[in-house]
Amino acid sequence: MVQSAPMNAPEDSRPETEVPDTQAEHGMALLKEGCAILDIPLDETAIAAFALYYRELVTWNERLNLTSITAYDEVQTKHFLDCLVSLPLIAEELGTGLPPAKPLRLLDVGTGAGFPGIPLKIVTPAIDLTLMDGTQKKIAFLEQLVEKLELTPARVVHGRAEELGRNPEYREQYDLVTARAVAPLTTLVEYLLPLVRPGGLAVVFKGPSAPQEFMEARRAIKVLGGEAARLAPVEVPFLAERRFVLLVKKIAPTPAQYPRGQGLARKRPIV
Repeated sequence: MVQSAPMNAPEDSRPETEVPDTQAEHGMALLKEGCAILDIPLDETAIAAFALYYRELVTWNERLNLTSITAYDEVQTKHFLDCLVSLPLIAEELGTGLPPAKPLRLLDVGTGAGFPGIPLKIVTPAIDLTLMDGTQKKIAFLEQLVEKLELTPARVVHGRAEELGRNPEYREQYDLVTARAVAPLTTLVEYLLPLVRPGGLAVVFKGPSAPQEFMEARRAIKVLGGEAARLAPVEVPFLAERRFVLLVKKIAPTPAQYPRGQGLARKRPIV
């Protein structure tokens, strides 16, 4: 069953240690410079939010193993900027400025430690954010993070994409549905596109395998009511690794039989 997570995590799930603030007080220099390169406005409120995000991530990671990336500079580049690099492409596709000012409903599937949904929300306050993950321990972290960052509107949902995609409360309700490092693209589009409203976008973050994965997923995208709007190589400031952002526009309703249950999207992807 899909359920909204309670806003308060159990006391015994919260970390007992705290990370010193000294690094975060340096002001997120790489993040600021990277956002300037990407033409993304970043005010002091947003910088403070990212600094708090970093501290919470590193503190909780000591117990939950949320990410293998915890170094101060690497979190700024390999997490924060790696998520934000998609925003200029999204704004261009939607025909809006940076950051988009119109209300957008965003669902982040398999969000893990909140990527990319929370970085996008911090720099785009107008986003109505829903974070979804299937791991209860991660939900506890996300609950507290949303509360500490005072993100509104924002909510956390414990569940699986296959469940949400068949639930009328979530099916075809979102302007943007995002996923980063979740599954192969042939599988991932079956998770994402049933949740995208007609006219909305699925936004997929991929590494060097993206062109090949896209070729393999073209039929699935069409079957599920999508149309590839853009497969864009992106340059994340201060990173040498190849990155791609795929934007898939929803042009028709997803057929009722999708998403399939019982792991079939992964076991028998549409090809």
